[in-house]
Amino acid sequence: MTDAQNVSLDSPGSMGAVAVPVVFALIFLLGTVGNGLVLAVLLQPGLGAWQEPGSTTDLFILNLAVADLCFILCCVPFQAAIYTLDAWLFGALVCKAVHLLIYLTMYASSFTLAAVSVDRYLAVRHPLRSRALRTPRNARAAVGLVWLLAALFSAPYLSYYGIVRYGALELCVPTWEDARRRALDVATFAAGYLLPVAVVSLAYGRTLRFLWAAVGPAGAAAAEARRRAAGRAMLAVAALYALCWGPHHALILCFWYGRFAFSPATYACRLASHCLAYANSCLNPLVYALASRHFRARLRRLWPCGRRRPRCPPGARRALRRPFGAPGYGEALSHTRAPAGLPAALITLWPPPYLSLHTAGVISLDGCGATHFLPHRKPITFISFWLSPETFGFRVSPAHLPAAGHPGKALP
Repeated sequence: MTDAQNVSLDSPGSMGAVAVPVVFALIFLLGTVGNGLVLAVLLQPGLGAWQEPGSTTDLFILNLAVADLCFILCCVPFQAAIYTLDAWLFGALVCKAVHLLIYLTMYASSFTLAAVSVDRYLAVRHPLRSRALRTPRNARAAVGLVWLLAALFSAPYLSYYGIVRYGALELCVPTWEDARRRALDVATFAAGYLLPVAVVSLAYGRTLRFLWAAVGPAGAAAAEARRRAAGRAMLAVAALYALCWGPHHALILCFWYGRFAFSPATYACRLASHCLAYANSCLNPLVYALASRHFRARLRRLWPCGRRRPRCPPGARRALRRPFGAPGYGEALSHTRAPAGLPAALITLWPPPYLSLHTAGVISLDGCGATHFLPHRKPITFISFWLSPETFGFRVSPAHLPAAGHPGKALP
């Protein structure tokens, strides 16, 4: 990817020695922190970044973050050394391994974006028929296939680069003859950039056209909003990949098929294209944060100060201490706001470790450790939960509400 030492080591090197350390240090810092936070968000227990537990989108984003983080940690420091040092100081093995990892992660990212675009198309265009196909198990298989294909396509770069002596200096540069280099560079452009971008463009084009014309039922508005949020974020990530890696591939094609004389100007263009391509790995987390409200909410939960606990209504704790059904038991909580989409229910906490849930009224959440308001007279179902630090159990049976002051029947 980088054979910067093919340029004379005079004026271009002095220019790169000033700009490259700052740019690459920013890429390394932002990429490490950003992708680390993405991994922390996605690996939190509970809902995923898009509020779809175990969703295929989360698995693909996780894979993309892993590829970006590997690139940032294993490749960016050595690429900065290529542009700032006069010689390669890390030996032939590291020279080959670094460039292999560069192309391995590039292929993994591009193939993952193509897989995400197909996944989004199936989720939006065929939400019911694709449920059996879009499972976490199949997504993990797709991720494995992505890395297998990436390894196969990047394997030639193990021998593409090597150590060449230039006077008293050792340089890490391409060692293949021009014909083989041109063939591999063109194949990399076609398989690692052109084909994935074509798949992404076709899939998202058809997805957006369908969304533009589709009118879904009102009940599916929340799920549709989540799908659109995930689709917008991944579309932005795919567009960012195309914009960041496009100049790099264009300059390589100009080198082989156009006039590309080595000079300080062309060297600066190549350096800028490499920095732009490398910056792609640190920009994706910013896209997730800007495009997804759910991702931002999950990100805030990583810090204790971001976990907001609802405030207990005045008098609620005193009301909950009264026997069940006693006057005023639920009055203090009757004004609390019920979140949309939750089933009608009444939850009462009996003396620990027992909890009873009765299907009765509209559920409301507060910061008191229980939820309540005045129930209907005849609940449909009685569900008893047994909770302790070691075990958890429950039983469902038709029943009426217990008499006032009665703690209910506890599970053995």
